[in-house]
Amino acid sequence: MEILVAEDDLVSRRALEASLGKWGHPVLLVEDGAAAYEVLARDTAPRLAILDWMMPGLDGPTVCRMVRGNAGRPAPYLILLTARGATEDRVAGLEAGADDYISKPFDRAELRARINVGLRMLALQRSLADRVAELEQALGSVRQLQGLLPICSYCKRIRTDGNYWQRVEEYISAHSDAQFSHGICPGCFDTVVKKQIEDHREANRDQA
Repeated sequence: MEILVAEDDLVSRRALEASLGKWGHPVLLVEDGAAAYEVLARDTAPRLAILDWMMPGLDGPTVCRMVRGNAGRPAPYLILLTARGATEDRVAGLEAGADDYISKPFDRAELRARINVGLRMLALQRSLADRVAELEQALGSVRQLQGLLPICSYCKRIRTDGNYWQRVEEYISAHSDAQFSHGICPGCFDTVVKKQIEDHREANRDQA
């Protein structure tokens, strides 16, 4: 995964580039906060960024706040890099929108571990986004019956858009995922089926 490094100190910038490159990550280098924000505002922005706290123009926390203010865009994973080690500084950085915090001079093993945490979080975000997209697609494909349905008062057939009259179950099956199993309700049994049985028995007696 490509990683953005925003660091105005040349030595730190080169050290980060060497370490990240050794771990297989392409690196995009910038030297100030304005350039970092410009990169992160692109549609093709790296999904993970390491931002120095103190930079010319915009500092790291300001860049974090500006990036988090871009609602609707995929959220990158932001790591602040700084010599500030006080608890209040860490809190301020995280409240500004950073996802993680690394102290200068950075330890390579810690840096790699924190980057791996970021990669796992981004993978989880992608997985969740894919599941949400699949769910939205599934919901979009669900056919629903709605609106005013013209139905015959006598035979209960429904008139389609093509002015064709369909049985209720045919219409519902064509416009939803519902399936039907046929049965006989007590009322129809008494008024229809029982009469048919009696008529059939009477016909058989007459034949006999």
